[in-house]
Amino acid sequence: MTELKPRGIYREALNKWGAEAQTLMVFEEMSELQKELCKHARGKDNREAIAEEIADVQIMLEQMMILHDCEDLVEVQKFKKTHRLKIRLEQED
Repeated sequence: MTELKPRGIYREALNKWGAEAQTLMVFEEMSELQKELCKHARGKDNREAIAEEIADVQIMLEQMMILHDCEDLVEVQKFKKTHRLKIRLEQED
């Protein structure tokens, strides 16, 4: 494998393992993050494990955006939702 930028690596993973396998993998990675967050809520000091699982989820989400060709739509939605959150925060003041 040649050295690629992250987006190229994500595309290569999708090509190698396929959409179905990578979609199942995103479920698995989100579940692992959920597990680590639950452990933290019960008092475990697992900051590194949480960071690792967040990284895994972010990588898989990047692959899902490529797979579904929705990167621009995601950015629009993030902007809208951040704006809505800002308004809610201002209303609570």
